[in-house]
Amino acid sequence: MNQFLRLLTLPACLAATLVASAQTAQPAQAAQAAQTALPTAAVRNVPEVFFGTTVDDPYRDFEDIKNPTVAAWMKAHSDHARSVLERIPGRKALREAIERFDSAAAARVTDVSRLPGDVFFYERRGAQDDQFKLYMRRGLAGPETVLFDPEALKKQTGKPHAINYYLPSPDGRLVAVGVSAGGSEDAAMRVIDTRTLKQRGPEISRVQFGATAWSPDSRELYFHRMQPLLPGMPKTEKYQRSSAAVMTPGGSEKSIRTLLTAGKDLGILATEFAFFDITPDGRVVASVIDGVSKDFAAWHTTLAALRAGKPAWKKLFDRDDRVSGLTLKGDRVYALTSLGAPRYKLLAGRLDSFNPATAQVLVPEGARVLSGVAAAADALYLEAREGNVKKLFKIAHDDDKGTLREVALPVVGAFALTGGGVRQDLPGAVIDLQGWTRARQYYAVAADGTVSNTGLQPAGPNDMPTYLVATEVLVRSHDGAMVPLSIIHKQGAKLDGSNPTLLYGYASYGITEEPFFSTSRLAWLDVGGVFAVANPRGSGVFGRQWHDDGKQTTKPNTWKDFIACAEWLIAQKWTQPSKLGILGGSAGGILVGRAMTERPDLFAAVIPAVGSLDLVRMETTANGVPNIPEFGTRTKEAGFRGLLAMSTYHQIKDGTRYPAVLFTHGVNDPRVEVWNTTKTAARLMAATSGDKPVLVRLQYDAGHGVGNTKAQTFDEVADRFAFLLWQMGVAGYQP
Repeated sequence: MNQFLRLLTLPACLAATLVASAQTAQPAQAAQAAQTALPTAAVRNVPEVFFGTTVDDPYRDFEDIKNPTVAAWMKAHSDHARSVLERIPGRKALREAIERFDSAAAARVTDVSRLPGDVFFYERRGAQDDQFKLYMRRGLAGPETVLFDPEALKKQTGKPHAINYYLPSPDGRLVAVGVSAGGSEDAAMRVIDTRTLKQRGPEISRVQFGATAWSPDSRELYFHRMQPLLPGMPKTEKYQRSSAAVMTPGGSEKSIRTLLTAGKDLGILATEFAFFDITPDGRVVASVIDGVSKDFAAWHTTLAALRAGKPAWKKLFDRDDRVSGLTLKGDRVYALTSLGAPRYKLLAGRLDSFNPATAQVLVPEGARVLSGVAAAADALYLEAREGNVKKLFKIAHDDDKGTLREVALPVVGAFALTGGGVRQDLPGAVIDLQGWTRARQYYAVAADGTVSNTGLQPAGPNDMPTYLVATEVLVRSHDGAMVPLSIIHKQGAKLDGSNPTLLYGYASYGITEEPFFSTSRLAWLDVGGVFAVANPRGSGVFGRQWHDDGKQTTKPNTWKDFIACAEWLIAQKWTQPSKLGILGGSAGGILVGRAMTERPDLFAAVIPAVGSLDLVRMETTANGVPNIPEFGTRTKEAGFRGLLAMSTYHQIKDGTRYPAVLFTHGVNDPRVEVWNTTKTAARLMAATSGDKPVLVRLQYDAGHGVGNTKAQTFDEVADRFAFLLWQMGVAGYQP
């Protein structure tokens, strides 16, 4: 989801009893015996009536995670889950393999930015590190300097900390860094001097989402800030009435000036967020988003007017213009829009007179999905997706005909024109390129179109496994729609129905599952597993309409498409129901949860990770209000019925034989409240007529997954894979 909660204890003798019973019983019997020894959730139903329909909520009290009874239930079930998972034979070997595959490379690098003067900033996690650190170097071959190490904060506080975002000043002398603790994503921003490595000024709290910008002269730092949640304020206010602000680097809290406030200025709704972008020549764009939609509205002014306190904001476009990408070069505006073009078109015009309705169509809609645009000194760079594979094009700045020149890339896969890889004051681009079977590397695209590896990401021996293949297919869904499915497997995999197969999907917000490489996935493939990735409706693989056909009241298409992919894998003998597992995280919890409740016979195991599982109650949470544009509102009948249909918690039926389920969640999750997991798990335990385990794996020093340490991530992945192999009956993983 698009914004981001955890707790407590129980007698040690109970854990010892569960371990002992698991040692002596058969797998199914052990799971049953252990489950019955655990505290049972009491039913305290709170019915509500919506538009003549009564909706039961038997575990409403689980929403108070500080309630001692609830906290004890959570702790007991979490301890039980960890005990069961750690005792699966082969789990330790999986964990070691995941570590081995990852640490074979000297480091993992992410989020590369560049500045004039051949200066590079990036986050890097060494093979022996548990968390990413912020680095700087001058020249690709220059020595590295560690600017910020969150591990130092963990040593001071005992809590894991992570870098949420960073942005260097244009002169490279300062860098703004957002840091949060325990997976909370409640980032506090600090400014680091890159020469002295000292922090300049105090930490500034509530600076979330990385929406920071520097003035071209590096004298001012602009940022987005959440309002303080004061005692007595409802939690739904957390992401409302935020502001765009400015301060002098190193200034005190009192020096911060508020420039725009949501719910007050420019007609911005209280639930929207205003972010600033500032061009090298002093033009300021305020982009206003709702937190989940790709579409946004925008206003512009000059930096001089903003500094003088007389910004005279002028609107560029409204959200109804369906603009999802924007870049400026001088007084030229380039905007991607899906208005009248579901696969997007590129508009161009002058800043002071730009109107989407009359602007020049520089690149019309075509077979490709236009997915990103960025202006560099030499040209306009455009990313376009064919299926789920990205291609890179450039358009000369003086070309009014929009002639696309393709940049030949060395890897068939995916990249994104985001972050600091493309700058208006530098020619070319730096892109992160990866594929299903090729690890991420950072490539420099020169103005003449040549592409070279920067070497910023050290190559590892497992980064190009030649024994792996990616098979791309289209699967016919319930209504004839053709759904893209990617299957990653070993060469020569037998189609005899014997392959342990994990099917993954997300299908929300128009986010497409593009080719990505995972060293952890190698451990799954290494033991003979097959990994499949679906792009159901709700994703953006085929553009705007594909997303619209899987959101709000059309959301059922997402799990119906996903079920069709599962049935296809079985029909083509990649696998069989007893060896098929499904995984989805966050909004992907809707996908796998509803696939399970619709077709419990189709899967051996289901893993909802930090899953959105109670959609009827979501609107009552801090992050629920910003998500109304994607899922709908229960205050309207159509919206309520859509939410009820996609709510796994409410679709569980008594006396049904459900597959094995492993719920995972961080208790500090600010995006999806942890009670989505605990309520749904309690309901499933009470309803199922089968003997399959329902495990609740909680992390008390983590959240939505953002900022997890390497150890936390690898432990969870090992638990997932071991659980799946156990439930699929694979030899070597049976207790």
